[in-house]
Amino acid sequence: MAAELTVHQLIAKHRPTLDQALEAIRTRAYWSPHPEHPKAYGEQGSLDMAAGKAAFDALLGTRLDLGQPGTDDFVGGEVSPYGIELGVEYPHADVDVLLPAMKAGQKAWRDAGAEIRAVVCLEILKRISDRTHEFAHAVMHTSGQAFMMAFQAGGPHAQDRGLEAVAYAYVEQVRTPDTAEWTKPQGKREPLALTKQFTPVPRGIGLVIGCNTFPTWNGYPGLFASLATGNAVLVKPHPRAVLPLALTVQVARDVLSETGFDPNLVALTVERPGEGIAKTLATRPEIRIIDYTGSTAFGDWLEANARQAQVYTEKAGVNSVLVESAGDYKGMLANLAFSLSLYSGQMCTTPQNLLIPRDGIRTDEGPKTFDEVVADLARSVDGLLGDDARANALLGAIVNPDVKDRLEAAAGLGEVALASREIANPEFPGAVVRTPVVVTLDGAKPDDEAAYMSECFGPVSFAVAVDSASEAVELLRRTIREKGAMTVGAYTTDEEVEQAVQEVCLEEAAQLSLNLVGGVYVNQTAAFSDFHGSGGNPAANAALCDGAFVANRFRVVEVRREA
Repeated sequence: MAAELTVHQLIAKHRPTLDQALEAIRTRAYWSPHPEHPKAYGEQGSLDMAAGKAAFDALLGTRLDLGQPGTDDFVGGEVSPYGIELGVEYPHADVDVLLPAMKAGQKAWRDAGAEIRAVVCLEILKRISDRTHEFAHAVMHTSGQAFMMAFQAGGPHAQDRGLEAVAYAYVEQVRTPDTAEWTKPQGKREPLALTKQFTPVPRGIGLVIGCNTFPTWNGYPGLFASLATGNAVLVKPHPRAVLPLALTVQVARDVLSETGFDPNLVALTVERPGEGIAKTLATRPEIRIIDYTGSTAFGDWLEANARQAQVYTEKAGVNSVLVESAGDYKGMLANLAFSLSLYSGQMCTTPQNLLIPRDGIRTDEGPKTFDEVVADLARSVDGLLGDDARANALLGAIVNPDVKDRLEAAAGLGEVALASREIANPEFPGAVVRTPVVVTLDGAKPDDEAAYMSECFGPVSFAVAVDSASEAVELLRRTIREKGAMTVGAYTTDEEVEQAVQEVCLEEAAQLSLNLVGGVYVNQTAAFSDFHGSGGNPAANAALCDGAFVANRFRVVEVRREA
């Protein structure tokens, strides 16, 4: 089939979805084209549960040769947090060969225009969606997420974030018309007349540096934002979470090739053990865009040293929930218990510090002392995770030894209100599964401050006693300003306290959730409606997803001619 025909077919196939995405980001209403339920898959070419598991199993112990130029070796070594050796090998690249090959395809990709780039990206996402069950197992066995979370967050929710980035990219590129006829009156003389042409041009090659915990959810926004704006994209996964992004690159290369574009517009580079190629790649002159999710230390290094590139980072923060009063005490406890437990707290959005007045709080069940609130929360977590099968389904597995070490060390930081316990996983005996620990700290003690003012990534939370609601608000402000926050939560029935918390979050640019008691949690965000991060505090210099996330990935070049 001719490439041109294929592209026109893709416009007919995907333009309605693109238009719906454009409407969704305009209205911020709920919408998703990607089903969240596993049983929704299995028709019209998509893999059902059994076929997806079989496809994943067939990958184990194989070599994923992507046919990339400059491949000088194949490397692997991923071990699932559930104890399985994946045994998949991936191409190791000679970047002196690969990067020029990637750049060669950009002219045709640039000249294709915003709409064609968008629908090609949507075709990539559609083919990934058809393999959601396969991708879910790949995410599960690299991140340690429980299957249902890996299925949803690593599948439809990640695909939504990728589509959202494409929609924003399209909006920003078509904001300027392709051409304009410009006429300036000159009184009695002939008017001045020019024909002007405006072309979005890519910055260069984008580098996506993947993370261990959410390889697709955090990887897709940058990948698709750069690709949709005309840039080639080099994907450098986290060494422990290669497979989901390697499969993504494979699908992207297939679609690009089938639609007449250079498959080398998207490529993978995997590092040998201990090689640490991210710093080398990040400072290459060919790399003009970097998307990174991970530690603050390396994010700060990228921002300081990758001077030739536009750098988008999501780093670490200290997320707080202020508990001043509760109109639905049981609902608050249940919501917080789930938020602390989901994926063993291994989310950049999980609450860490619970700021509670030491004199207690008002609730619909009467006044509760500080100790009662903390004890009731501990019981709520215990009740949620009391059944081991349900606990495994919520907690997943500890993603790496560093998280386990932090969890074990946290018990020595203060008085333990809820001890962590080990849970066996009968299906995966090698999995390390732990329930959360809650430690009580005093907000007035300098030694305790050192603990709660540092991020302790994993299933660790601190119940911090503060002198008053106003003290809690000021501690919240200082935490966001100094350490950053991806999320903030607050529970209050007092309008003045609510306004004070809201004002802090507006001034310090932090995303706020108020009085959540139902099935929406502070550590979850919905594509097309919620902003993930703000780009306005130290936790991240970008938001997923807004116009600023895509607009600087391209520039508009003008050509003027006499009319």
